[in-house]
Amino acid sequence: MALKTLSGKAAAALDKELMSTGAFSIDQLMELAGLSVSQAVYRVHPLSKGPRILVAVGPGNNGGDGLVAARHLRHYGYQPTIYYPKRSKNDLYQRLAKQLEDLEVPFVDDFPAALGSTDHVVDAIFGFSFSGEVREPFPAVIRALEETEVPVTSVDAPSSWNIEDGPPPSGAIGSAFNPGVLVSLTAPKPLVRHFKGRHFVGGRFVTPAIAKKYDLDLPEYEGIDQVVEVGPSGQKL
Repeated sequence: MALKTLSGKAAAALDKELMSTGAFSIDQLMELAGLSVSQAVYRVHPLSKGPRILVAVGPGNNGGDGLVAARHLRHYGYQPTIYYPKRSKNDLYQRLAKQLEDLEVPFVDDFPAALGSTDHVVDAIFGFSFSGEVREPFPAVIRALEETEVPVTSVDAPSSWNIEDGPPPSGAIGSAFNPGVLVSLTAPKPLVRHFKGRHFVGGRFVTPAIAKKYDLDLPEYEGIDQVVEVGPSGQKL
């Protein structure tokens, strides 16, 4: 059985629906998405593997999910560090950043240096709305992620990957970027067919009616878990 996926276009429509007729605010969805990412990191990288987590934050919603995840990780006892070079003027993102500053979470400007002194990376740079080319200052960041030995968890998409077609063509920035862990939010996107690592589905907010409308085959969440680990054909592990 092939894993049912959600195209970038459908994912955008689903989000819009959740925030209109679904009565969710973007803050709520981002909070639940970021919480699920933090739980996936806790599973694949328990504190015993090292508390230092570097979160690479992009300018959009994917970055917001990363900021939320970092806050939860800090409360779990990790020591997150934030690389957030293109800060959004949007009030929500400014509040998420302020919450981290109040927890004394450091923000850094030198990604390669930070990468050299961390135990795990959360890639929250680009999500399902990414297309085109990787713009500054992110090419060097993606190149560093391609080359690092540090384990990486990507949020919704490995940054630089095309949401439908997967990794960029050989030689392009990101063509050799293969994170060890992917957290698909709401539902897996088509690029997951090219992904070889551990795969989690998170974002526990989809109603049965929306799942039916978008033809989603979502795994059962256990108890209080916000993520489910799934295999290549979507079966629960």
